[in-house]
Amino acid sequence: MESGFKYKKRVVDDELSLQLEAAGMVLVEGPKWCGKTTTSLQQAQSVIYLDNPQEAIEYARLAEMDVQQLLKGQSPRLLDEWQNFPQLWDACRFVVDRSNKDGLFILTGSTRLKKKGLVSHTGTGRVGRIKMRPMSLWESGESSGEVSLGQLFNGPFKSASAMQRSLSEICYLVCRGGWPKAIGKSERTALKQAYNYVDALVTTDINDVDDVYRSEANTRRLLRSYARLQGSQAPISTIIKDMKANDDNTLSDTTIASYLNALRALFVIEDMAAWNPNLRSKASIRTSDTRYFVDPSIAAAALGIGPADLMKDMNTLGFLFETMAVRDLRVYAEANDGQVFHYRDSNNLECDTIIHLRNGHYALVEIKLGGETLINEGAKNLLLLEKKIDTSKMNAPSFKMIITAVGQYAYCREDGIYVVPLTSLRP
Repeated sequence: MESGFKYKKRVVDDELSLQLEAAGMVLVEGPKWCGKTTTSLQQAQSVIYLDNPQEAIEYARLAEMDVQQLLKGQSPRLLDEWQNFPQLWDACRFVVDRSNKDGLFILTGSTRLKKKGLVSHTGTGRVGRIKMRPMSLWESGESSGEVSLGQLFNGPFKSASAMQRSLSEICYLVCRGGWPKAIGKSERTALKQAYNYVDALVTTDINDVDDVYRSEANTRRLLRSYARLQGSQAPISTIIKDMKANDDNTLSDTTIASYLNALRALFVIEDMAAWNPNLRSKASIRTSDTRYFVDPSIAAAALGIGPADLMKDMNTLGFLFETMAVRDLRVYAEANDGQVFHYRDSNNLECDTIIHLRNGHYALVEIKLGGETLINEGAKNLLLLEKKIDTSKMNAPSFKMIITAVGQYAYCREDGIYVVPLTSLRP
């Protein structure tokens, strides 16, 4: 670590400790620049940087002829960007099997493997898996943390203070994103991080992920369309239509699917699956995924907009704030053994997010910028959905919540719905 570096605690720190006690090898995946290596180094006792260009030839030789040499070092040994040498996976698994010890290796990866069949064993029973994302507001120090998601599932609600932010400050947080290198920098420098990320993505990463050339111009056009469709269940045909509306050149369904698969492999997009509850009504549930980037700043940079632009466009701000809230909810939910889903049925009743824990408990959550009108609209949706759930076949929701962008306090409405600013939330 460089002199003067001060590590900011991440939500996955505790999960990494737990997985090192439970599994022989731990896989930490997520987008580039989100902090995987830095977080892993806090618990690793030795490290090898497999993307080091000065050692690439030597590493390639050892990977082919004597892969065990790359594994020598104190445990846990961090194999950073392991996917550059896929042989390491089976080699690590072999050591774990023969030693019968836990906490031997941490493997970090910013992309999925380029081809299937490069490893012979999935690692079942040997591997603990962790997904990292850019920093939540709690991790970056921009949430008071007065409201714990875990405690909401386990106890009575208590009113609390938020780290109050103006709408213009929320716009800045959306555009800056949760990139660790942006935290604490001047506004101009911090905002540059997301643009640098997108530039690297469209010029290099989108091609390197599977050694398939993809046009920079087409990638930028696709990212802009995806940004405009944040929070929707838009099919590929809608993405093509949006691209065509802004440019006469269009791509085929197959080509767009290839681009999207590459972005998923890079952990740039993280769509949200549909929730499938037991309902009293006969309304059919829409199963399409909801479109999201892993961080709202990617959408802002793809659209070429900044905080001042968002202040003039409340509609776009609403969608990008939702992306930021989803990012944070995913981080907090996974720390509580949960996942985040969305709901929409054939009657067009929607719920932005459902936080569903492994133990079967769940919460219904709407995301709004704030203000009485929007909060009342969100409350109406939550109450309608709650009435549709068949509680003879599944649990009633543990709580209903509206997450807001602005607000000084987290409080409980007379109808029992919690109103919680995102800047008050933590795991």
